[in-house]
Amino acid sequence: MNNLKKGIPEAGCDEAGRGCLAGPVFAAAVILPEDFRSELLNDSKKLTEIQRYKLRILIEREAISWAVSSCDNLEIDQINILNSSILAMHRALDQLTVQPAHIIVDGNRFKWYGNIQHTTVIKGDGKYLSIAAASVLAKTYRDDFMIALHEKHPEYNWNQNKGYPTAFHRMAILKYGITPFHRRSFKHTEPQLLFDF
Repeated sequence: MNNLKKGIPEAGCDEAGRGCLAGPVFAAAVILPEDFRSELLNDSKKLTEIQRYKLRILIEREAISWAVSSCDNLEIDQINILNSSILAMHRALDQLTVQPAHIIVDGNRFKWYGNIQHTTVIKGDGKYLSIAAASVLAKTYRDDFMIALHEKHPEYNWNQNKGYPTAFHRMAILKYGITPFHRRSFKHTEPQLLFDF
């Protein structure tokens, strides 16, 4: 389905990068036309990288309004990852050129955005196209950011792991230490996690 509530502009929101050890958390807000259709669009985690980037072009062309924003690792350390994820969604909503009358959010936690009603939907990126679209935008824009950041710190392999806690990333932290882009409030190198593929 596109929307939970019919006949009104409804923004779908989702984030990417909550579980990462490095880099920002990104979020997107997307308002789709009610007649928008896509056989491919689904939760971005179920798509290939090529599919996500193809869908990004489609979403940006067809959406009534869309926006992407983020909270950096310093903000995450200051206000925690949940609050940062919600703040990044609010920042994306701030940038929409059309104000939504309702907001649907992937997950089970959100904070009021002004006086606009919202609904949280567990696994919403697999149920509503606007949330799935937000998932795709958040993921691809965050991936682009981490690939660019890889040029500064190639030893962590961020072009591949995008800052997620892979065994390679954790071993690199043990070898080289942390960068200004790592989240200091996250546990980086517990021995029992080093070989968690």
